[in-house]
Amino acid sequence: MSDSENSDIESGSEIQENSENSGENGEKNDTSEDENGNVNGGDEKSEVSWKDLGLNDVLCEACNELKWKSPSKIQREAIPLALQGKDVIGLAETGSGKTAAFALPILQSLMETPQSLFALVLTPTRELADQIGDQFKALGSGIGLKVAVVVGGMDMTAQSLQLAKRPHIIIATPGRLLDHMENTKGFDLDRIKYLVMDEADRILNMDFEVELDKILKEIPRERRTFLFSATMTSKVRKLQRACLRDPVKVEVSSKYQTVDKLQQYYVFVPSKFKDIYLVHILNDLAGNSFMIFCSTCNNTLRTALMLRELGLAAVPLHGQMSQNKRLAALNKFKAKSRSILIATDVASRGLDIPHVDIVLNFDIPTHSKDYIHRVGRTARAGRSGKAVTFVTQYDVELYQRIEHLIGKQLPLYECDKDEVMVLQERVGEAQRNAKVALKEIEDRKSGGRKKKGGADSDDDTEQFVGARKRIKSSKGAGRPSKAGKFKKMKRK
Repeated sequence: MSDSENSDIESGSEIQENSENSGENGEKNDTSEDENGNVNGGDEKSEVSWKDLGLNDVLCEACNELKWKSPSKIQREAIPLALQGKDVIGLAETGSGKTAAFALPILQSLMETPQSLFALVLTPTRELADQIGDQFKALGSGIGLKVAVVVGGMDMTAQSLQLAKRPHIIIATPGRLLDHMENTKGFDLDRIKYLVMDEADRILNMDFEVELDKILKEIPRERRTFLFSATMTSKVRKLQRACLRDPVKVEVSSKYQTVDKLQQYYVFVPSKFKDIYLVHILNDLAGNSFMIFCSTCNNTLRTALMLRELGLAAVPLHGQMSQNKRLAALNKFKAKSRSILIATDVASRGLDIPHVDIVLNFDIPTHSKDYIHRVGRTARAGRSGKAVTFVTQYDVELYQRIEHLIGKQLPLYECDKDEVMVLQERVGEAQRNAKVALKEIEDRKSGGRKKKGGADSDDDTEQFVGARKRIKSSKGAGRPSKAGKFKKMKRK
């Protein structure tokens, strides 16, 4: 690495503020070590500062600028071990501060021995990669840190140009990284000093094992490896044996649990009336921001179209959208220009959106553990939050598994059936219009025709007006809008 490249990493500069990422910190706890060398969280509170963990003044100042008052449990336990040069396995629930637990030791090591292509972070989803990239940039903004985020759905040529600039940190999804390793001239990972696998259990569940094997063969064996996961599955144990050397396990939660300030409910609904109950609850809890989880991409888009027919500011987020559209949807929700984000489980893990008030499990998760991750999108960093799970006559067994997993029975969310069914006619009309709109989107995509603005311009449903225009025009002028009628009905 040239002197000019080395000079990019320097100490003592002011660190840029990025308070949005503060949601992963704040808890204090003692630690203890068992006979196996595993570190476990204690029960008594203690005052621990960033300086006490062994971080230098520049990084301590960075944490203070980000309004991180004190380290979280996973950070208190993992950072000192990482600074000692140990391989670390971190097991912690969602929202516990795992990103900073590996980012801070990597940045301190980079400041001591600057070089390009210093660390590689592998993560399962594009959104999580972008979020990790933002946190690295915030922590390293005062030391000239260069970060490249390499994910699918984006232009490979632009990413190749980024990699040609020899960034210090690469954050990538396994599939797209392997594409660059095989096809981008001059790009290799021969000098990587740190490898991080974040959400390792999900990387393996998404069948990235082949890509992981190829990547691990191409990076140096002499490296530090951090493996972070919510759960220790058999696949994660196998990965641990394959790529970590004498690791220390840090576990801050041995059982699945949700935070105390999260109010959890279930609502038992007939399957054919799910949409009506959804609209009733959105109306009943109006003024809050919502994340609604659906099981499929198609149902995500259908539900968004239906709610927009009712004048509700909903935006979808699912795996079949282009990366630009996914980021646009997420940014609109983060900026509070949309109050409802309807998503598949692509958004259930890792994303830190501090202002989510309510999580609605519109489709019950097939895997009970996904429930923990979904409801973890609210009640973050000491805030309160609410989660409501829809249970139909077909979901009873899945719901019982969730109650067994979290170790408690949830109270019923009370709905007045008569009030709910008042909405039946209006919601039925919205369902029909949404079905027409969805059919037109599918026809356009299958026919290969593209709207102005790109192949996925229909993914943000506020732009979809074709079917609605025809429906409205066929009903004649002078009638009140659907949103207006819906508001009048609510007042009654």
